[in-house]
Amino acid sequence: MTTATPLMLASGIVKRFGALVANDSVDLAIGPGEVHALLGENGAGKSTLVKILYGLLQPDAGTLAWEGRTISLKSPAEARRLGIGMVFQHFSLFEALTVAENVALALDGTEPVSAVADRLVSVSEAYGLPLDPRREVWRLSVGERQRIEIVRCLMQNPRLLILDEPTSVLTPQETEGLFATLARIKAEGCAILYISHKLEEVRRICDRATILRHGKVVATCDPRQESAASLAQMMVGSKVMPTRHEPVLSDQAPFLRVQDLSLRSPDPHGTHLSGIDLEVRPGEITGIAGVAGNGQDELFAALSGEILAARAEVIILAGQPVGHGDINTRRKLGAAFVPEERLGHAAAPRLSLSDNALLAGHATNGFVRSGLVDKPGTLGWVDRVVAAFDVRKGPRDPAASALSGGNLQKFVVGRDILRNPRLLIVSQPTWGVDAGAAALIRQALVDLARSGAAVLVISQDLDELFEIADRMAVIFHGRLSPAQPTAGLAREAVGLLMGGSGFGPGEARARDAA
Repeated sequence: MTTATPLMLASGIVKRFGALVANDSVDLAIGPGEVHALLGENGAGKSTLVKILYGLLQPDAGTLAWEGRTISLKSPAEARRLGIGMVFQHFSLFEALTVAENVALALDGTEPVSAVADRLVSVSEAYGLPLDPRREVWRLSVGERQRIEIVRCLMQNPRLLILDEPTSVLTPQETEGLFATLARIKAEGCAILYISHKLEEVRRICDRATILRHGKVVATCDPRQESAASLAQMMVGSKVMPTRHEPVLSDQAPFLRVQDLSLRSPDPHGTHLSGIDLEVRPGEITGIAGVAGNGQDELFAALSGEILAARAEVIILAGQPVGHGDINTRRKLGAAFVPEERLGHAAAPRLSLSDNALLAGHATNGFVRSGLVDKPGTLGWVDRVVAAFDVRKGPRDPAASALSGGNLQKFVVGRDILRNPRLLIVSQPTWGVDAGAAALIRQALVDLARSGAAVLVISQDLDELFEIADRMAVIFHGRLSPAQPTAGLAREAVGLLMGGSGFGPGEARARDAA
């Protein structure tokens, strides 16, 4: 609940990056013991604002006040000393160090690691976030890694805790545990600024919400009195249509068949695949759920041809063994691939969109004729993708790095969907994108499947998979559960599989084999 004197008050915050106004006279008031949501589509200015609140950026205009006193935060260290802690969406941990060593590095002062370890155990148990201070980070699950980030913030006795997409990599059971912890923190008077694209979560746990659009505050509301649809509409400025999807089960022969795929990860901290069996049929979306780090990257690499299998017949595509075939061999058979990392893997940052289209489509799109690149053809292809997927950009053919994350995601997904592939394999299709862009991408995936394509979606977003998948499997420690019709699945059962229940003994992870 807000009070006459907010704990944190941002008034008239302006932040410019060249001609771009990321924050345009933003006002934000957060009261003690309040869970306050900060919502907005990609590029709305959320990240810029919280970086200012945490001392990573300084505003060009406007003021910050802490308990009524005007402050100037020149660094995160100053913010932490004041009582502001932040847990970023992407973890900042040293994998080769122990939990205690990672926490000690983040604390200001010269407290011995042994003392940090003792205090870490006490704090983590008090808040229901148990951690073993002696374990190396590379041995931990993603959920345990997030506990480290939260606990090391709590060890600094924060009065304002900023959480950026905190449930994006958690199982449903881990999410419930996090919510219980947040309720305890709130009861102690700590304020929480909560950033999430999961609007049902916001409605459940947040007392107020501030909504940004194009750098400006467009609404402040009680999210508990709103629907997820009305919140999304305030974020994007128009009605967000729900995905049109009725689950179907195809009786056609699998276009992709994987039989007993085992693979050692080339990453020493990665996950080995063990005995993977999988079928993907035309007309269906098959979803693979799982917490990050359980073999999703290795499975995508094996299916796309970035890593070759030991035996060709382990992967059958369009009736042909392709386990030894490279990515272009598989593309020529009708497959398309969209990896999780959009900037650096799906797209080369410094290259233009047309050059990126050429890299992905030179073997199949007719962009190269008699050894010559059809530049007008690649530009025309970019124009088609931009129009079909509402990719917002400046020049006609900018560098990939010039696009916002959400717009680049729409481009890399659209680039392959418009090819009308017979098989599309996409990893984290709506990772970090706003409600409007997510709805557009999900509907495009459903429409592609209903046109007769086989679609495989690897996603950490369980809500997404229940919304669009016809069948669903779970990957855990490099092993894959049998795919089951989504219509008959309980969310709790999938969550248990994501946590390892039902897989039996045995580990396939490189880190647990060490």
